[in-house]
Amino acid sequence: MNNSRKHIFWFIVLLLGILVSFLINLAIGSISICFSEVIDSFFNPSTVKESHYLIIQEYRLPKAITALLVGSGLGVAGLLMQTFFRNPLAGPYVLGLSSGASLGVALLILGSSTFGSLQFLTLHKWSYAIFAFLGCFLVLIGVLMVSAKVKNTNSILIVGLMFSSISSAIVSILSYFASQSELQQYVFWGFGSLGNLSWEELRWFACIYFIGIGLGLFSLKALNGLLLGESYAKSIGHNIKKNRIIIIFATSLLTGAVTAFSGPIAFIGLAIPYLARQIFNSSNHKIIFPATICIGCIVMLLCDCLAQFPNNDLILPINAITAIIGAPIVILLLLNNRQVNL
Repeated sequence: MNNSRKHIFWFIVLLLGILVSFLINLAIGSISICFSEVIDSFFNPSTVKESHYLIIQEYRLPKAITALLVGSGLGVAGLLMQTFFRNPLAGPYVLGLSSGASLGVALLILGSSTFGSLQFLTLHKWSYAIFAFLGCFLVLIGVLMVSAKVKNTNSILIVGLMFSSISSAIVSILSYFASQSELQQYVFWGFGSLGNLSWEELRWFACIYFIGIGLGLFSLKALNGLLLGESYAKSIGHNIKKNRIIIIFATSLLTGAVTAFSGPIAFIGLAIPYLARQIFNSSNHKIIFPATICIGCIVMLLCDCLAQFPNNDLILPINAITAIIGAPIVILLLLNNRQVNL
């Protein structure tokens, strides 16, 4: 089987995997719903039990779509960063964007003990997303300012780590002065969640997501050029400074949107691009980019299924599940680091 046929075969398998995982995700929950009812809820809703229809349409469907956006968004953000830094261990949070978003939420939740009462803001459903985006945006401005002045890509990596350290330090100070209830509230946000979005919030999430994906698609040629280094990319006519800003901005939109609407989700951005390269045995971003999107969707849907106990109200933190699945993949990556090619 030649490469093109092999790639087509795997894409068909992945698309079928998305469909099956999506239906399983809609069927599993505290109330089990059979697959026939799940399918009928889209094509023949009059035959579906009213309570089951409401559960699917108002809770499980937004949650499943959120899983699609989160998995594929973090996967693409990780792919962009791994190619940008030419490091298979780089992830979507390497620029400190997640730490900035966490700082924004920490100021909202924990800041009431330090800066006076901000507790009333937490009652608004948009407050977490807005403060997370503000924190992420401030870090993004800092990273973009640095990227415009430095020529070495690794310097941007170091600056991102420094921003992350500063944000974490401020969060630690806020945690020291916060009350127990505020700390608990912040910790629960840090667990991550896919099931808290309304349709209105999901629409905003999707808009930001598609802008980020669009910028990523626009950068495919530049990403292929960067595989052989910035000097090579420059020699074949790519504007390094312009492409650097576009890639960073695309990563920021995807990472910021996921963190703002679903909290910090670990390991997905690290593991998914690696899986895509292993399955397709290619470094061509025209192949790896859509493959990363497909695999990210499947993995996140399955993680959400594992987090939900069937016929039980108990739901495990999604971050715990992604870590259990993602960490072994990252360890495998480390053990086989010599065999990984970007």
